[in-house]
Amino acid sequence: MTKSENGIEADIQAKGLTTPRITPDMLDAEIAAEDYHVFPGSCLTVCALTLLNGFTVTGESACASPENFNADVGRTIARKNAREKLWPLLGFRLRDQLCG
Repeated sequence: MTKSENGIEADIQAKGLTTPRITPDMLDAEIAAEDYHVFPGSCLTVCALTLLNGFTVTGESACASPENFNADVGRTIARKNAREKLWPLLGFRLRDQLCG
């Protein structure tokens, strides 16, 4: 069973791992806007997250069976996939800050 992001964060805090790191709250704080698009005639949902510095990351969601398409579920999954891309970006930024 995979732990949730909040469960992992709780484990990290419980272990006292307090050196500089990226947290889920830091990811959310970087998001300035979000926009969604479902391509006509498809089950493809794209989420574009615009960050505070103007950079944009995207995430996608698609279902194999059109009968299973649900706009709310598509937006949720597409946003999650876009947000996941923030971890390495913010990690890179933090590493740069730590180096110098």
